[in-house]
Amino acid sequence: MSERGRGAILVVLAALILVAGGVWWWRAAPRDDSDPRLLAWRLTAEQLLPETGEQELTDTLVVPASGSYEKSADLDGGAFQVAVVCAGPDGSRVRVSFGDDESGRGLSCSGTRTPEVFSVGVGSQLRLRIVADEHGPVVFRYTVQRAATS
Repeated sequence: MSERGRGAILVVLAALILVAGGVWWWRAAPRDDSDPRLLAWRLTAEQLLPETGEQELTDTLVVPASGSYEKSADLDGGAFQVAVVCAGPDGSRVRVSFGDDESGRGLSCSGTRTPEVFSVGVGSQLRLRIVADEHGPVVFRYTVQRAATS
């Protein structure tokens, strides 16, 4: 076999390996099975509860149907304002609580949404728990800022 023939075989094999690798990479990529409504709900929650420079904590998260989320944050003691809002499908609700033994307060995630604001006294740690009902998923947003002192 001539030098030119061996070169052609190497080029064809390299091309086949490249094509096979591309097919494998394409098929191995994770599928985006996310709910397309989540982006709209996220934008709604962020518009209703925008970020400011005064916040000590803030987060926007997706809580699945019948799912929960817990956050513990170390804070210097004092009084804080915790604002929460959620967005989700019709009839969806979350229960928000700030302690271990507290059953929490229900918050509607559909219809007219307005942020709920809670005054919370913190010794050294803030504990936030969110539980979504079966109508989820929902987008939940919270902010924590130190309460103004007079």
